[in-house]
Amino acid sequence: MSGAAGCQGGGGGGERGPRWRRPWRLLALGLLSASSVLAAAPGAGAMSKEEKRRLGNQVLEMFDHAYSNYMEHAYPADELMPLTCRGRVRGQEPSRGDVDDALGKFSLTLIDTLDTLVVLNKTKEFEEAVKKVIKDVNLDNDIVVSVFETNIRVLGGLLGGHSVAIMLKEKGEHMQWYNGELLHMAKELGYKLLPAFNTTSGLPYPRVNLKFGVRHPEARTGTETDTCTACAGTLILEFAALSRFTGTSIFEEYARKALDFIWEKRQRSSNLVGVTINIHTGDWVRKDSGVGAGIDSYYEYLLKAYVLLGDDSFLERFNTHYDAIMRYISQPPLLLDVHIHKPMLNARTWMDSLLAFFPGLQVLKGDIRPAIETHEMLYQVIKKHNFLPEAFTTDFRVHWAQHPLRPEFAESTYFLYKATGDPYYLEVGKTLIENLNKYARVPCGFAAMKDVRTGSHEDRMDSFFLAEMFKYLYLLFADKEDMIFDIEDYIFTTEAHLLPLWLSTTNQTISKKNTTTEYTELDDSNFDWTCPNTQILFPNDPMFAQSIREPLKNVVDKSCPRGISRAEESLGSGPKPPLRARDFMASNPEHLEILKKMGVSLIHLKDGRVQLVQHAVQAASSLDAEDGLRFMQEMIELSSQQQKEQQLPPRAVQIVSHPFFGRVVLTAGPAQFGMDLSKHKSGTRGFVVTIKPYNGCSEITNPEAVKEKIALMQRGQCMFAEKARNIQKAGAIGGIVIDDNEGSSSDTAPLFQMAGDGKNTDDITIPMLFLFNKEGNIILDAIREYEAVEVLLSDKAKDRDLEMENMDQKLSENDSHKQNSEEASSASQDVVAVSEEPEGESSDVTDPDSLSPAHADSDSVSISDQDSYTPGTDEASTPEPACMQGDNQPQEQKTETESNSKVNWDNKVQPMESILADWNEDIEAFEMMEKDEL
Repeated sequence: MSGAAGCQGGGGGGERGPRWRRPWRLLALGLLSASSVLAAAPGAGAMSKEEKRRLGNQVLEMFDHAYSNYMEHAYPADELMPLTCRGRVRGQEPSRGDVDDALGKFSLTLIDTLDTLVVLNKTKEFEEAVKKVIKDVNLDNDIVVSVFETNIRVLGGLLGGHSVAIMLKEKGEHMQWYNGELLHMAKELGYKLLPAFNTTSGLPYPRVNLKFGVRHPEARTGTETDTCTACAGTLILEFAALSRFTGTSIFEEYARKALDFIWEKRQRSSNLVGVTINIHTGDWVRKDSGVGAGIDSYYEYLLKAYVLLGDDSFLERFNTHYDAIMRYISQPPLLLDVHIHKPMLNARTWMDSLLAFFPGLQVLKGDIRPAIETHEMLYQVIKKHNFLPEAFTTDFRVHWAQHPLRPEFAESTYFLYKATGDPYYLEVGKTLIENLNKYARVPCGFAAMKDVRTGSHEDRMDSFFLAEMFKYLYLLFADKEDMIFDIEDYIFTTEAHLLPLWLSTTNQTISKKNTTTEYTELDDSNFDWTCPNTQILFPNDPMFAQSIREPLKNVVDKSCPRGISRAEESLGSGPKPPLRARDFMASNPEHLEILKKMGVSLIHLKDGRVQLVQHAVQAASSLDAEDGLRFMQEMIELSSQQQKEQQLPPRAVQIVSHPFFGRVVLTAGPAQFGMDLSKHKSGTRGFVVTIKPYNGCSEITNPEAVKEKIALMQRGQCMFAEKARNIQKAGAIGGIVIDDNEGSSSDTAPLFQMAGDGKNTDDITIPMLFLFNKEGNIILDAIREYEAVEVLLSDKAKDRDLEMENMDQKLSENDSHKQNSEEASSASQDVVAVSEEPEGESSDVTDPDSLSPAHADSDSVSISDQDSYTPGTDEASTPEPACMQGDNQPQEQKTETESNSKVNWDNKVQPMESILADWNEDIEAFEMMEKDEL
């Protein structure tokens, strides 16, 4: 092992050695040299050096595409809007709520990208970028920003830029003029964040005004009472680094005080923390606990604070929390939120995408097996949806459909590869690259996914995409000789900024009093003070990682891997079908034995209910574990069917003609009448034409133009069904209604569902879709520029017309200069579209014109919350296909719901509702918890 991974492992039996005084040695837990790991499993296929280099170069090209478009079209704005090719300036675009709190008019993306440029060997561009930041960025703006986001992105970006700048200067080739300017800016920003800590608890306010602080009359903030645990607990790395770099201890002192307070307020019996805390009283406002949004980086910074600062109390706290996480939250491969006071009860039945960082943190901890399991589960979700949805259910269906190009999964992939050397993770990285280029790449950068099911986009490219995604992907494929410095001399912040490990011995002005043991007695045997022996992490089995992944290969896939279960072979005269959830009886000893073989255990709760928990590692075999996972999915499905939601999913309008060729995909609202596009997979394709009259409320006067075309019309003045009947009578094959509310966009508004007119609409047979004003104008602008515009109306985006696109490129190469030719080639890999997923309660309401459906001159509209709609045909909320005995082929039909096949329960048996209760978001249970809360 080399660099930071050079510490020696403990003895083969795992005995403890002396405590390291140089804490960066802990990095050996995760950043193990690939060469020190056993050979890859047979069949995994080591990736050739040429392929790795090709993929590394592809990452560089992708970064150049994103970065150059930001600098050309957006700088000095905070972020790039890749669909409209302009910068996002706060106050000039419709508010996106809390998301905009990251924007402070301080060229966010450029600062966030500084150290990425050096990691990717772009030292010339780095030098130019640093000069721009020094010359152009103003940190004294009258604007309210998130303390958390500003700390990890801007303060962290300045410190990371300073760290690599002084490294380059020491090497003597670059940055010879640099004199700590970025550090001076970081110190200025640090002082601007300090007013947020003016609370009795030491927890910071969630927001601060860069110019006026918190309590100034003009600050427009300081009235908040709550903050998230991660928001208050993700400061120590940046603030401590700022103190160590500058010798000014106040920053580290404030960050430590906030961490100390959170630790003191943890729930003492479970050792868990909640999601949201009152910054004045320390009371937990949201008492659910997990490893995803709201808490995630708090845990990360406890472990990394020990690595960077050498304070044992941080490691002790982390290990205490980690033990609780693995005891209550971890249900391999799932990580499910629980209630901090009743940790055996799940708080929800879905997971958010931010937990994808956790396998990487487990690698740093040295706990490889659960890291592999959870990572594999997440990868199967990605293979199903192309990206990781913002939230997905325990049966791996989409809960929140957005994907803002988050890097956490790539981060964990990198750490797992570093720890195992398994080429499987290189193939995972290759998949990520391919999906980004195929589905997210657009002419002006990379666009976030509005909906992973339809392939539609959002006009958004967050700064963390450049700060983290390309950094981790490049490091995944880079060899040591590809780097101009040793990456293991640094620790990554949660935003992947680089802080040098030598800070642990610099300007140590903070007392290292161990405050942890003041709060709890700790079992010292829980803590490892030496690097683990690689024989412990990686047994002498070349199939180690593969054997852990194998039971999870089909956990997300709808197809059935085999027709019979091995779990029952020893219980009867021959093979039997798998135990189905609907047949399970807690009083049946045979069923209980089957569960045991599948790794499923029953926990009897104090309130009389029963909880089912599945641990794949406790199953008799990988096949039994597979059966257990399927059984748990079915059990959850029985419950989720009862809450089946009726909202229609969004649809897609894809521009397929020259020069778009399917790269532009617009999020469209469905109609509750006409052709159901989910049942017509090919969709409806045709050229668009504007009808006369444009409102479509009377007989169409240009039927010759409309015949066999898709009609464009404006919303208003009559019912949607009336418009549909008029264009259908004129011969249209489909219709698109464009909102007449100027500036409306699915970025900021709930998606519309067009309702009927209260009458029978079976006579309407053509598809009808609704576009907001912003999306509709994209089509209208295309008509003005290209005249003939062809679109596809469908339930989700289809593959692009590559043949026509390539032909178009060849023609353009004959009559355009070299630069335009290169741009066309780059565009050939692009995919586009629009918008952001709204949140809130779903409801059926009338048109905002305030006219009810009973009026003949109004549009009837249903507003649908896309956080809660039911997936389309491909994602329908019905049971997974049944495994038919003797049939190993994937089944197309849905599992039949046998409502008449009731199980007879005797008085001693728990009812099905009782067994399922812990998989539901049980309101009554939480009301009870409030009453007897500890």
